[in-house]
Amino acid sequence: MKRLLPTLAALLTASSVAAQTTLKVSGDITLTQVSPHTWVHTSVANLDGFAGVSSNGLVVISEGEALLLDTPANDAQTETLVRFIADSLHARVTRFVPNHWHADCMGGLGWLQSQGVDSYANRMTIEEALKHGKPVPGHGFGKSVKLRTGKVAVICRYEGGGHTPDNTVAWIPSEKVLFGGCLVKDAQATWIGNTADADMEAWPGTIERLKRRYKDATVVVPGHGPWGGTELLDNTLRLVQNATDR
Repeated sequence: MKRLLPTLAALLTASSVAAQTTLKVSGDITLTQVSPHTWVHTSVANLDGFAGVSSNGLVVISEGEALLLDTPANDAQTETLVRFIADSLHARVTRFVPNHWHADCMGGLGWLQSQGVDSYANRMTIEEALKHGKPVPGHGFGKSVKLRTGKVAVICRYEGGGHTPDNTVAWIPSEKVLFGGCLVKDAQATWIGNTADADMEAWPGTIERLKRRYKDATVVVPGHGPWGGTELLDNTLRLVQNATDR
C-alpha cells in the first residue's frame, strides 16, 4: 500500500493540473492551476476608462512560499488575493515582480510594500514608476534576475520593448511555464490592443526572441485573455506585424 501512495499523489496532481482546477477567490478574482507549482490569478477591474477588464498574473508556490508576478489592478483586490493564498493554499507571498509599470501589473504594489513583501523590477520599470508617481519597486535589475521560491526557480528577463519599452517576461523552467504578460496576446485576439506606450518597432523582434528562447514552453500566459501554448507567440507576432504594416 505504501508503494502506491506516491503514484496516487502524482496522478491526483497531474489530473488536477490537466483539468485546470479553478478556485473562486472572490466575485472578481479566480485562481487556476496550470502546472504543479503555478497558478494564474485572473481579476476583473475598471482600467483606463474601460469597465470590467479581465487581467492575468501568475503565482508560483513551493514549500509554503509564493512569488507573485503582477498584481490585480488595485490594493483591495491584491489584499484579497494574497490573504486567500495564505489561508487556502497555505503559502506566504514573499516576493513580487511586475511585467511593466501599468496598473494591471503593479496597481497593488503599495499594499504589498505595507506587508513587507520584497519587490523586484526592471530598472526601466522603476524609472517609469518614479515618473508617474507610483509606488516604486525596491530592487532593480538589468537584463535578468533569478529568484527562488521554495525549490522552484523563476527567471525574470528583459527581452526587449513591446507593449511598453520596459516589459519583461518570467520563465519557470521546471514547469515550462512562460508568463508573457501584456507583451503577449491570446491566441484568439484579433487586434494588438493598447499601444499608447508601445514600442512598435521593437515588438516583432522581441517576440521572435521569445519564440527562440522559450520554444519548449508548454503553457504561455498572456496579460489578458485565455492562456495556451506557443501559438500565442505566433498570433502576437502576426498582430504586431499587421499593425506595423499599416
